[in-house]
Parts: sequence; C-alpha cells; structure tokens
Amino acid sequence: MALATNIGQSPSKADLDRLCINSIRVLSIDAVQKANSGHPGMPMGTAPIAYLLFTRFMRHNPANPAWYGRDRFVLSAGHGSMLLYSTLYLTGYDLPLEEIKRFRQLGSKTPGHPEYNCAPGVETTTGPLGQGFATGVGMAIAAKHMAALFERDASGLFDHRIFAICSDGDMMEGVSSEAASIAGHLRLGNIVYLYDDNHITIDGNTEITFSEDVNKRFEAYGWHTQAVEDGNDLEALSAAIERACAEQERPSLIRVRTHIGYGSPHRQDSAEAHGKALGVEEVKLTKKNYGWPTEPEFYVPEEALRELRKCRERGARAEAEWTKRFEDYARRHPQPAGLFKAMLAGELPGGWDAELPTFTPKDTLATRESASKAEAAIAKHVPALIGGSGDLNESTFTDIKDGGDFEAGNYSGRNLHFGIREHAMCAILNGIALHGGLVPLGSTFLVFSDYARASIRLAALMGAHVIYVFTHDSIGLGEDGPTHQPVEHLTALRAMPNLTVIRPGDANEAVEAWRVAMQHRRGPVLMALSRQKVPTLDRTNMAPANMLSRGAYVLSETAGRKPEIILIATGSELQLAVGAKPVLEQRGHAVRVVSMPSFELFERQDAAYQESVLPAEIDRRLAIEAGSPMCWWRWVGPRGDVIGMTTFGASGPYAEVLKHFGFTVDNVVEHALRLLEGRQAGGRK
Repeated sequence: MALATNIGQSPSKADLDRLCINSIRVLSIDAVQKANSGHPGMPMGTAPIAYLLFTRFMRHNPANPAWYGRDRFVLSAGHGSMLLYSTLYLTGYDLPLEEIKRFRQLGSKTPGHPEYNCAPGVETTTGPLGQGFATGVGMAIAAKHMAALFERDASGLFDHRIFAICSDGDMMEGVSSEAASIAGHLRLGNIVYLYDDNHITIDGNTEITFSEDVNKRFEAYGWHTQAVEDGNDLEALSAAIERACAEQERPSLIRVRTHIGYGSPHRQDSAEAHGKALGVEEVKLTKKNYGWPTEPEFYVPEEALRELRKCRERGARAEAEWTKRFEDYARRHPQPAGLFKAMLAGELPGGWDAELPTFTPKDTLATRESASKAEAAIAKHVPALIGGSGDLNESTFTDIKDGGDFEAGNYSGRNLHFGIREHAMCAILNGIALHGGLVPLGSTFLVFSDYARASIRLAALMGAHVIYVFTHDSIGLGEDGPTHQPVEHLTALRAMPNLTVIRPGDANEAVEAWRVAMQHRRGPVLMALSRQKVPTLDRTNMAPANMLSRGAYVLSETAGRKPEIILIATGSELQLAVGAKPVLEQRGHAVRVVSMPSFELFERQDAAYQESVLPAEIDRRLAIEAGSPMCWWRWVGPRGDVIGMTTFGASGPYAEVLKHFGFTVDNVVEHALRLLEGRQAGGRK
C-alpha cells in the first residue's frame, strides 16, 4: 500500500481505504504526542487490520455496544489502546473527539490501557499481556454454551465471533499458551485472532528472546493458522479473515507481518516507536509521508469520517434484523426466550435458594464439603452457573451434578475442565462473565491463587461477577506441607480492591457464603474453604449464620456483662475462639466472640454497626487466623494481639501441625489472659 493519500480529491476505493486507515494512524499519533505518553507504533502498524475488522467483518452496532448479537473485539495488545479509541471514535461510538484529545489524562474515557466500563465498545480491560488473549477464549466458551442452550431451528441468533489483535508480547506470555491449548482442545471455531508480528518489543528486536515459529506452535495446539506477509495488503488480509471466519471446527490465528511505527521516517521498525511519542518533528515528517496536512492536530478528512461512520447504518440494520428474528424466535419458543432474557439481565430465578441446606451440630464437615452441598442446591435452580476446576474437582468438590461436561462437540455442558492451567482458568472466567448471561466459578487450592493473581486482579478491576472456590485454605491441610499450605495469601488477597474474600467458620457460614456470592454485584467473590473437617456450631445461644452477609458479627458473649476482651476469628479457627470463651469465663472474664468471615463485607456496613461489633472502648482484642497476621492489626488495635503465621507451615497430620504452630484452645486462652493482664503476647507462640 502506498503511503500518500489524495486528500481533497474524489477518492478511488483504494484511496478511500488508505484515507480511512491513515485517519486511524494520525489520530493515534496526535493523541500520543499531545499526551507525550503512550505507544504510537502499534496503532500505526495495525491500523489496516482494525479498519477491515470494524468496517467489513465484525457485526457490531456503535449505537448499542451491549447488543448481544454483536461480535466481540479484544485488543489484547492493550498498550496500543489508541488504535481502539481512534477506531471507536471514527466508526461512530459515543466517544467524542474531545476524549481522544484527553488521552491518558485523569478522568478521561481514554486511559492509557483500555478499561472495561470506561469507553463504550471496550469489551475488557487489557494491558497485562496475554490477559486479553485468554479472556477472549472465555468469551468464546460463553458464546458456545449460550448457543448450545438456546439455539432452535438453526436461527443463528446466538452465533457470534470473538476477534482479537495480539502482539509478540502476548505470544510470549504463558497465560496465552495455556489458553491457546485449551481453545484448540475444545475446537472453539468462533475465535479469530490476528497476530501483529512486528518483530519489536521494548528492549529491541524480538530475535533477542523469541525465535520460535508461532504458527507451528498453534498448529500443534489444534488451531487453524495462516500468514499474511504484508499487513498493508488489504486484499490478502481480507481473504485470510474470510477463510478464518469460514473455519468452524478450529480457532484461527492469522500471523500478520506488520511494521511498528509504519510511515515514520526515523522510527519505523524501531523499539523507539513502541512506547514513546514520536516527537513534534517526526510527527510532521510522518504526516507528510501519509500525504496529510501537518496542521491542525486531530484532523480527519470528511470523506474518511463519512465512510467510517457507515458502521452506524450497518450496525443499526444488523441489530434491527437480529431483533426481528429474535421476536419471531420468542413467539415460537417462549420458554427459552424468557430464560435467555432473564440470564442476560442477571436475574436469579424465583426460589433459587429454596433448597440451600441447613446443618446441625451433629454435622462435622470441611467447609469445602458444606459449600459443595450449597453449590449443588443452587445449581439445580440457576442454569447460569457454570464452571470447573484446575484439575482438582476430586478435592474442591465443585463439579455440577448432572450438569454434563463442556467439551468439543458438546458445548451444553456446565462443567468446565480447565486442566492444570490456573492462570488461564481465571482469565477465561473473566471472559465468561463479561460475555453476558452466565455466572462463572473456578476452583483450585488457595495456595495456587498466586498463579492466577493477575487474572483475579483484572476481575476485581473490572467488577466482573466471578466466583472463586479456593479450598485447602491453611496449614490445616496437613501432610502436603508448606508448598501447598497458604500462609500469606489471605492477607495479599484482602489487599486487592473490589475483591470480596469470605472465609466461613462452619458449615452454615459456608452456605451463607454461597448465598452472598450469587447475589453479589460489586466484583468477584473468593471463598477460602477448609480441607479438614470442622464442627458445626450449635447456634441455640448464638447469632444465626446469615449474619455472615454483614462480614462480621457478634457470635456470642458473656450474658449480662460488658465484654473485657473480644476474640475475633475466621474459618476453622473460629472453633478455637468458641472453645476458649467458656475457659476464660470460668476464670471470671467476660468474653465476646466475633466471627469475621469477610473484611470487605464488614467494611461496607455503616459506622454504627461496625461500632456495635467492635466497640472502640473494648481495646483488648485477640484475632486468631492460620495465616499472616499483617492484615489483622487494623482490627485488633495497638493493645490487641494476633495468633497467626509468621513462618511457612510444615508437613504432618493436620492436627499436629495446627498444635505445633499454636492453634489450640489453650494457646488462645494464654494469649487472652496476657492481654487481660496488660501484657503483650508478643505475637504467635
């Protein structure tokens, strides 16, 4: 493709294509230059790909970015965000030019990397490389499942594709490999990814770290692969995308040889074009290369804008036609149509929690077991619930009974088998949640949340309704030892904004944790559940388990007396606080026991309620949790103490391990007495 554009003349089709593509490039260049921050090179190289996808291949409606029938587009190479913002503006999304001019400025709709729920048309938050790739796989899984549930009479209403632009960096990240492997295994033919093979990363040419044949790797994963050797060859690009869209049995990868910083006389094919503004003089030279006026900034020719804005008309027609067909579908199939609309709206069916179990003191179960029974009761009534584990269903008990397996050729199953791919699992869960209609769950051991932390963080950042069921939550798992015993994890996860962590203390709290997780709409929920069995509390003279929804509550206290000390605990250690209370009372002390399964839920309560649970005047407080004590000092205060873990755990029978590290009633009593006597316990004994 020639660089120059004949602005002001009646353009030929080729000239008009070039005019539109260069409009994307120049807007991106100007926005990065104005901000003096950003990544201009990738948009300059991949503008032809974005142009073709948005104007010729993708089904989308700029006036209604949430239309279910749309194709989804993921910019996995999120550092090239101006490619997306420029394209969204030019094709008619509600993203004004003023927001393009405010690129990377505080409060703008055009942040440095695409953020979900910020600019219309941004389907997911990207930037951490590989995340968009894997999230798109989740969207493809959700699309396949919804189509399997609702398709009737070959309507095609529920068929759509997931398009993405990925970079060299995406291909290097391990999460992409995990996700690519499972996508090929599942034969997700609704994926079309275009790989921006520009040979450049921040440190220089990719040859210094990356010499594999990517297409051969993806062929081994079971993908349909193609190569386009000139990213400016619209005819070759179009033909490749058409072939990819025609492929129904395999996900598709198109390797496109592009040039980072395309058209820049001194920056093209250089690392400098990756993450720095071109500079005032280089911008002028590049515009001249494009046949573009150097002034004014953010100039878009009317011919280009008119052509690109045709996406509005095409999108409106496509949605109107889809809506008409859906109305006909609803007349013929009212029950599935009603269910489809309810699932899209995130509505829980009437009586969804009617069969949640209630446990008695005769029941001694690990909270992973009681939570499993709660999940089973919910899954019977909530078809939107779908998910699985990282090859650990035998341990996490999260499989959906009679739900069937989601597998190649049978996408109606509700049990997802992620394999030993925790990172991709959690990124895929994000894609399922963002796609719409489904509530995804994923399970593994709590210690392996480290593998998936980047994906969990993005779920929290986006406010995605994802449920994590993470078991084996402490040194109480026993013999597997410190490699599998989470110590610092609860503290680290609680530090993550928008993530609600719930560590239930008995079977009935585990049931309530599931109730909260299903109704929660403020982001992901993580349940930390025990491997070892714990007693079910006799609540005859205690608060009911449904108080868990408030995060912390007064479980019990000495009748008729003002508490001298507050024992606060979560999870399996709650029984220690309950056991220590009568011993301390026999010694003449008034005791309050507080169950605190969720810091985050408690923080959302009003100040009056928080004060009623943890009165400021009662400053002798002892927290008990088999994890890092770091997060507890805010709750116990300067005159309180924590029985926690300041070392890694050890291998052995769980009861012996817990005793070894001081998680006994006797040690709780000893620490409490020290506090009551005005002596600091000095940390875990």
